[in-house]
Amino acid sequence: MSQLRLGYLYGFGAYALWGFFPAYFKLLKPSGPIEVLAHRIAWSALFMVLVLTAVRRWRQIAALLRRPATVGGIALAAVFIGVNWGTYIYGVNVDRVVETSLGYFINPLVVIVLGVFVLGERLRPAQWAAVGVGTFAVLVLAVDYGHPPWIALILACSFALYGLTKKRLALPPADGLFVESAVLTLPALAALGWLAFSGDLTFGQVSTGHTLLLAAAGVITAIPLLMFAGAANRIPFTGLGMLQYVAPTLQLALGVFAFHEPMPPARLFGFGLVWLALAVFTWDGLRNARRNRLALATGDATPLTPATTRA
Repeated sequence: MSQLRLGYLYGFGAYALWGFFPAYFKLLKPSGPIEVLAHRIAWSALFMVLVLTAVRRWRQIAALLRRPATVGGIALAAVFIGVNWGTYIYGVNVDRVVETSLGYFINPLVVIVLGVFVLGERLRPAQWAAVGVGTFAVLVLAVDYGHPPWIALILACSFALYGLTKKRLALPPADGLFVESAVLTLPALAALGWLAFSGDLTFGQVSTGHTLLLAAAGVITAIPLLMFAGAANRIPFTGLGMLQYVAPTLQLALGVFAFHEPMPPARLFGFGLVWLALAVFTWDGLRNARRNRLALATGDATPLTPATTRA
């Protein structure tokens, strides 16, 4: 099998697993969002200890920990991904899977905005159009919900900020994921201790299957992230960008067809606007990538470059 095909398999596998996360987290009831998040963090850290031991990277981790600025950046990334994980689990727990999918649909548009205001990048006209349509879509959905879609907005912004931080750190995936999990482990263990003290801990109290599912949260978290890293190293940026819509599409389908969440006409119209914005964004990205290839093929030393990249 070619490396390109393997990369696409890794990428599709990662996004498909993320797409089915709502079904997995539904199985963890009656555990509350705080307990699920704490287990997800703690078991992720333990799983990454095993991975790093297997690939013998502890020397690199030790060197990494001697760089205070980098460790500070990782701690910031850990906060962003912790907020993202916690909000996502909460959204699934309160039966708002459709809104969680919206968060990942609008994430690319938030990335564009960060590129402008944080990295000083300039947008092409089609990208401005996509951002404008996406903003209007959020306003339509705010009217439909009766309030801004906070879960979607927090998910989109936290993941975009996490991606921006990771992009600047440029660390190997396994190293970064371990240190991020390690930073969050102490608060996670404190939360579990508090739940145990208050008598609200469900781990080991419901059934053997439930206990194993909670413990497996770390593996379920780490595997798609490692698969994503494998895809990012093998396939073009544009291919990875196209695959990113697999996860929210599956989440939306689960929310509507499996969990029977409402999708009134106004909400469907709002999602339609989001999809229109994403279509414009994707079309512009593909067109720009083709121009870059043509410019390189003809020997032009100043090809166009994408305004945004995914971490």
